[in-house]
Amino acid sequence: MADLKIKIAIGSDHAGFVYKEVLKEFLSDYEIKDFGTHATDSVDYPDFAHPVASAVESGECKYGILLCGSANGVAITANKHQGIRAGLCWENEVASLVRKHNDANVLCIPARFVSEELAKEITTTFLNTEFEGGRHQTRVEKISC
Repeated sequence: MADLKIKIAIGSDHAGFVYKEVLKEFLSDYEIKDFGTHATDSVDYPDFAHPVASAVESGECKYGILLCGSANGVAITANKHQGIRAGLCWENEVASLVRKHNDANVLCIPARFVSEELAKEITTTFLNTEFEGGRHQTRVEKISC
């Protein structure tokens, strides 16, 4: 599954912490940079979404994975960064489409709405799906202001 050259940034708030830890173990063949949180104590999701997005934006990491309760907060925050295309994914087909059609580089998973097993499947789909380019490339190029 893994391409050891790929570095993945990961982060979560308190609601996504357990799944973040599960995914880190699941992705042990990849190089993972964990931006926290490191406990289930209540925290503010932007404090973790911004560093993950910055790591992808700068090229330090190829992809990012963000988790919070609904994944809306982390997606909104990450998408404030130029060059970030964060997609909120709650099933495999959505994860496939955000890669194929939107060239998403940050995966946002709603921990309160998917099982741990589905979170792993979504992550696998996201990481193993290539961008189709073509007509989608033109659209992606129009995203940044």
